[in-house]
Amino acid sequence: MATVNKNYDKLQGAYMFGEVAKRMKDFVEKNPGMEIFRLGIGDTTQPLTPTVIKGLKEKVKKLGSIKTYTGYGHPQGDIRLRTALAEFYKKRKIDLALEEIFISDGAKSDSGNIASIFGLDSIVAIADPVYPVYLDSNVIAGRTGEFKNGKYEGIVYMSCNEENGFVPALPKSKADLIYICSPNNPTGSVATHKQLKAFVDYALKNKSVIIFDACYVQYISDKSLPKSIYEIEGAKKCAIEINSFSKWSGFTGVRLGWTVVPMDLVVEDAPEGKLNNLWNRRQSTMFNGASNISTEGGLAVLSESGFKESKKLIAYYMDNAKKIKQSLAALGFKVFGGENAPYIWLKAPKNLTSWKFFDKLLKEAHVVVTPGSLFGREGEGYVRLSTFADKRDVKKAMESIKKNLKI
Repeated sequence: MATVNKNYDKLQGAYMFGEVAKRMKDFVEKNPGMEIFRLGIGDTTQPLTPTVIKGLKEKVKKLGSIKTYTGYGHPQGDIRLRTALAEFYKKRKIDLALEEIFISDGAKSDSGNIASIFGLDSIVAIADPVYPVYLDSNVIAGRTGEFKNGKYEGIVYMSCNEENGFVPALPKSKADLIYICSPNNPTGSVATHKQLKAFVDYALKNKSVIIFDACYVQYISDKSLPKSIYEIEGAKKCAIEINSFSKWSGFTGVRLGWTVVPMDLVVEDAPEGKLNNLWNRRQSTMFNGASNISTEGGLAVLSESGFKESKKLIAYYMDNAKKIKQSLAALGFKVFGGENAPYIWLKAPKNLTSWKFFDKLLKEAHVVVTPGSLFGREGEGYVRLSTFADKRDVKKAMESIKKNLKI
């Protein structure tokens, strides 16, 4: 008799943006014709750059000819793209072998799947607040107990709050898998070399593995801040790095990312190379490789002209961040993030809950944000604003908040 995976029942409601979409839909239905300013979901809005479009078109054209058609590629990813990424890391003085780089259809997939190569008895540590996929994928896998008082039993929560600059504190107890996102989604904070070194030292001492989400590192303009976990000495022995072209180059719909699993990585019951082999086996079994069209787009991004164009895209969104942060600060709000990351973390006034502040912004200023409580218990009392919007919408949203929000 077939049965369901009851771990799904532990998940808290629909995926995080379901309730946001519902409340927005209800408001629009009650207020037809009202202009809504969407600063909630972190989806890019600006078009792909000319170099990327050229690369995509060229691959499509090749697929239309018997002489240049290609089908399945290498499950680990096109060797040209892996070579380009190895060169990309080399510019940061990080040496990676091609067999350590795995191309995928995006960081979210890899973030959700990577824990499958580890034992189910592994103790998981996550930041709070946190991007939901790290937590939910481990709930589904069965690594947690029940959800009680805003937390899952069996999970080690690393608090991110004003006191520690929204950079997660080290686990207070033994943790085997440690999820870190820097720049952080949702708070926009960025860990320093010293802070990341503390995690690497902890992982080496406890034979833990850090799963480092580096999806937003291209938004870091401060040269003193690390853009890869592998800038920290010893990290290759204890860290996996996941990255993506989504927010860097507008590939949210094109879908292309990569994961680095070093050959040096070890755990308690496996020698060097074992985890790399397991991830290779997992991908070969359950994944047929990234789209050959998106791969060509990725190669275009890593070209000289593509890199320059992507930097302009980032500058566009970070200009939005600057305008949002300055506008909200001028109104007296406590505002965080937005300097080396495309997210603004806004503290709700007058001790409002995240959802009450969400409703207030929607009903009075017609601005949609994301309630901080959706990212975890420590996110209560905050909302996240995404800077991935058109400049005109950002300007209108800030004007509407200034004019209409009753603080």
